[in-house]
Amino acid sequence: MLALAALAWLCARPARALLPSELNTIAVAREASPSVVFVTNIALVQNIFLDEYAVPQGAGSGIVWDKDGHILTNYHVVEGGSAFLVTFKDHKQLDARLVGVEPRKDIAVLQVDARKEKLVPISTGDSADLQVGQKTVAIGNPFGLDDTVTQGIVSALNRQIEGAGGVTIHGMIQTDAAINPGNSGGPLLDSDGRLIGMNTMIYSNSGNNSGVGFAVPVNVIKRIVPEIIRYGHSIEPGLGVNILSDRQAYDLLGSQAGVVVASVRPDTPAARAGLRGISRDPDTGRLVLGDIIVGINKTPIADYDDLYNALDALKKGDVVTVKTLRGGRKRSYRVRLIDVD
Repeated sequence: MLALAALAWLCARPARALLPSELNTIAVAREASPSVVFVTNIALVQNIFLDEYAVPQGAGSGIVWDKDGHILTNYHVVEGGSAFLVTFKDHKQLDARLVGVEPRKDIAVLQVDARKEKLVPISTGDSADLQVGQKTVAIGNPFGLDDTVTQGIVSALNRQIEGAGGVTIHGMIQTDAAINPGNSGGPLLDSDGRLIGMNTMIYSNSGNNSGVGFAVPVNVIKRIVPEIIRYGHSIEPGLGVNILSDRQAYDLLGSQAGVVVASVRPDTPAARAGLRGISRDPDTGRLVLGDIIVGINKTPIADYDDLYNALDALKKGDVVTVKTLRGGRKRSYRVRLIDVD
């Protein structure tokens, strides 16, 4: 009897009014979730009889970018894939083609052929205005559980995290909103439901959420994605030189810091400024080092990571001071940056 009375009392209780913070999270999730998709990475493999078949090799989340069917996701979600599937909120699954990638920012763009009314582009915000402590909402497909919503705060800004492309991604957003495998490529939103970042990675010993997640800032995305859509790749400011990889440079320099100029592209500001690459001594046939870049403006350059991020903070047309070593002598050049692939 007591149990029945308690049940009747619970059923008779008026529904509790939701808190403003709860109502906000509900509104953000409802508005943004139609813009979140599930991305499946498929590899074509052969068995011992050389029969070819498709095998899912990974998955993540994605974001509807525009009405033309472009889907934003992480580079590491699509890396190594031969084909891709995009699953929408209504579980409709479409084939997607890879438009282009920027591994150094862990950004990739896919495209699907879908009716425009099916495509709900995400609303974008401004990551330059973010403040530590403000609310964040993450939506994605952790462990394949579609349309999962978590919330937290901006824990820190301007984090430097090594990305899938082998260089440090600067300016990353740190959040404690729960991010797990499968969330990669999904949106990080503010309390207005605007995209402020793309969830990318976590710090965790187990591989699962530890309360330390990172997102690529939306201002980086807004700069790079239109370039990928237009050209198939991003356009970066550069010097107009070809460089050796860090491994190749180490074989020549040992522990000496710097980036070895392999060659200078003809008819570029770098060539006109006088930078030199590696040459061969006509008498001995031995390789002769040219310039070793050790500084850009006031930034010391120890390796490719330093060089890439120093130039990434600039733009085409900027004039920089390139500091080098050649034959043990310090040199300095004024070089106007150009767009390079």
